[in-house]
This record gives sequence, structure tokens and C-alpha cells, in this order.
Amino acid sequence: MTVEEDLLLLIDRIELRHVQLELVRPFETSLGVETHEEHIIVRVDSEGATGWGECVVEPLPAYSPETVATAWHVLTDAIIPSVLGKRFPSVSEALDTWSWVRGHHMAKAGLEAALWDVHATQKQVSLSNLLGGTRTAVDVGVSIGMQESTESMLAEVSTYLQQGYGRIKIKIAPGKDLRYIEAIRQEYPDIALQVDANSAYTLADADIFKAMDNYGLMLIEQPLGYDDIYEHALLQRDLTTPICLDESIHSVGDAHTALTLESCRVINIKPGRVGGFSESIKIHDLCAAQGVPVWHGGMLESGIGRAGNLALASLPNFTLPGDISASRRYFTQDIVDPEFIVSPDGKMTVPTGPGIGVHVLEERLAAVTVHTEEF
Repeated sequence: MTVEEDLLLLIDRIELRHVQLELVRPFETSLGVETHEEHIIVRVDSEGATGWGECVVEPLPAYSPETVATAWHVLTDAIIPSVLGKRFPSVSEALDTWSWVRGHHMAKAGLEAALWDVHATQKQVSLSNLLGGTRTAVDVGVSIGMQESTESMLAEVSTYLQQGYGRIKIKIAPGKDLRYIEAIRQEYPDIALQVDANSAYTLADADIFKAMDNYGLMLIEQPLGYDDIYEHALLQRDLTTPICLDESIHSVGDAHTALTLESCRVINIKPGRVGGFSESIKIHDLCAAQGVPVWHGGMLESGIGRAGNLALASLPNFTLPGDISASRRYFTQDIVDPEFIVSPDGKMTVPTGPGIGVHVLEERLAAVTVHTEEF
């Protein structure tokens, strides 16, 4: 698909905010336990219009090699100087100015998101419309962190099913896997259920995943190494359950390799991980052409990032429920209005207003800001 662009972007001003949002409750994965979410909020001003993006880095290089510190450095010293004060006929041409920067996808994605938002705002269209979205609501699921007991896991599952979530995902790690899956399936034999290992296993654990074939899972997400594609192909050959790759896919080239090797049957798309909406759309289109479904992952974004996620997830090949939970799933108060909610039928409405379609509450944003820099 093509994205039509016909306005000139003049980048007048860029602002970075290091924010720290307290989570409603700790969130545990095989990578560790989070009590706060620290990201970088990016603001772009262009001739009276404002765009917002969220750089989904974390303080430490656990999920990704990038961190708040590295992204701040790359944005400040490399990417922002390449666009500030310049005029561009399209977002894609703005991206070309930092194509020389290798890696640092989350840093790039944060600024790119703000550029798309300001461009959509200037055109007075929704971000969903500008990216090629086709749906006004998307199916959403919830990601449940690791629990200390099967009883507490079942209680969590029950809570989120009552809130309307149509798909449950649980985090797993060695010793916290099959017994939880079995307990959930005994209690809820028909719910849409998937698991996420965040690279916690090796091929030596193949028998654990073969056993999961008995539980009717939608998919197994990133069971092996965070940078592996080949060994996932070996594992997928022995499984009925689809493998979904997340951390291993950083570009449309990686996606092409994974599909060619049959390393997975589903791909999780996160704009931050792959460098932004533009690369996400390329992966979406590649998978659509090969009949491979995609779904939208989550990085515990604030409402700014969540609005962008919904816009992207409204594209036609996002056919599986995404990790785009309600604002109150993670935060007591979001920094946007309106906050995001899940409908009783497990859907979330895609904003239709200009740009990301929500209003950033700057007083709340200021209250969670640790550091600000203006360019």
C-alpha cells in the first residue's frame, strides 16, 4: 500500500521529555520485574501544529540494547540535528536524512511517530487514515505477568476476562510454564490463549513446547534467543502450535528471512522495535502477501504511544488481538484524554480525530517528567 503525502513539513521545534510513570502493580517477565515505566516523549512543532511520539526505551538494556540514555544521546546528537529547521515534502524524506544512523530503532521510531502525528494533524485526518487503516475498532488482548501460584494466575485471568479482553497472554519462564497453562485450560477450555517466553528457553527445552501442543494455544511467542531466527525454524518443524517472533524481527529483511526459513507462522509488530510506522507497514505488507497474520505488540506505552499503536493496528492484516490494553491496565491516570478503554466485546476504538486523535494533558505530562530538553 502507499501512503499519500502532499504537505511540506517545516520542523520548527522538537522537545524531548524523559518520563517516569508508576505502574498500578509490578509487571514480571523472564527479563525481570518492572514497577515504573520510563520512556521518552517526543514533541514536534511545525508551523502551529503539534505532533507527539513515544520512544519506548527502558532504563536498562533487557528487552532491547537501547536504553533511555542511548536514545537520548542518538536523538540529541544525530537524528534531531538532521531535521531541525528544515522543510520536507514528506515524512519519508525526513526519514532519509537519518538513514545513515545504524540501529537505534526505538530512538528513530519515537521521532518518526511525532512526525506522522503532526503531518496528519496538518492534513486534518486521523493517523489511522494516513497510515492506511481500514477498521474503526480493533480486537485487543491482555498480557499477564508471571505469578507466584496457579491460584493467583487464575485470579488474574478471571479479572481480565470480566473486563472484556478477548485474548489472554501469559508470560512464562522455565518452571513457570506448563502448570500454569494446564490450570488455565482446565478452568477456561475455550478462551483464546497464548504464551510469551521473552527468549527464556533453548532448543534443549523443546519437549516443553511439544507438550504445549496439547493445550490449543494460539501461538508461542519468542521461545528462543532474542536474536535468533534459525533455531526457531528447527523448533517450529516439530510443533503444531505456531511460533510467533518478536525480538528477532527488526526489519522487513528479518521478516523475509524468518518466513523463508519457516521460523514462525505469525509475526508480532512493534513500531519501536522495527524503527517506526514506515518499516512496520513494510512488514505488514510482506506478511499479508504471504498469508501470514500479524498482531500488534505492546511496550506498556502511555496513551500517546497507545494511540499510535491503535492507528497502526487498524491496518487490514492485523488479524489477531494485540497487546493494546486499557489505560487503567497499567496506570492510575493516563496522560491523554480520553483514556483508552476496552469494550465488553473485547475491542478498542481507533481514534478518528486529527493525528493521534487524543488530547495530551500537559499538566499530567509535566508531573511525570524527569528531564526535558528543547531544540
